[in-house]
Amino acid sequence: MFYYVLKYVILGPLLRLLFRPRIEGLEHIPEDGAAIVAGNHLSFSDHFLMPAIIKRRITFLAKAEYFTGPGLKGRLTAAFFHSAGQIPVDRSGKDAGQAAIREGLGVLSKGELLGIYPEGTRSHDGRLYKGKVGVAVMALRARVPVVPCAMVGTFEIQPPGRVVPRIKQVTIRFGEPLDFSRYAGMEDQKAAIRAVTDEIMYAILGLSGQEYVDEYAAKVKAEQAEQAKKFPKRRR
Repeated sequence: MFYYVLKYVILGPLLRLLFRPRIEGLEHIPEDGAAIVAGNHLSFSDHFLMPAIIKRRITFLAKAEYFTGPGLKGRLTAAFFHSAGQIPVDRSGKDAGQAAIREGLGVLSKGELLGIYPEGTRSHDGRLYKGKVGVAVMALRARVPVVPCAMVGTFEIQPPGRVVPRIKQVTIRFGEPLDFSRYAGMEDQKAAIRAVTDEIMYAILGLSGQEYVDEYAAKVKAEQAEQAKKFPKRRR
């Protein structure tokens, strides 16, 4: 219930007023039935802008840290994400990927929309990074279409580290649903799920126009953080 109050009464109208999102390809979102919406992830604002303009309810797999933050801010953030119907997923440990897949398949089994960011984390520099294969596994096991989505301009309004977003127009593009029925029964084959994942990322790339990096974003972030420790900037 609170999800729809948030979407249509509180947050949705406010976001539309402030950011005046330019929406393209909304007709590609199925009116009913299970489907995955897979998008790039440039900003914290993505969590709110995309769901605000989709007519149907969409459930995202959100990182568990959003639900476990300390203090009043942490409690408010957790309450918000719970109210918005988001599902916490622990991304640490070797079983993290399987846990996310189980949760995602649970959403799809109800005939609902599942939102996912295949990169696994926000882009720290505005580029599009290699997709993780969980999205392909879920698409093949649930036998559902994947709608590619591109957020354009959200990195500029709220890059990593910026708390309050800049007020500028953004664009949200949806592509034609991708059908992977030709891979039926191949969800356990590494080559097949890699091919499906790459096709999804290529579709997102075509919509977003970003520079593509054939490495995982988390790996690049970790390497850059390690370099920063070894070679800290000298204080003037």
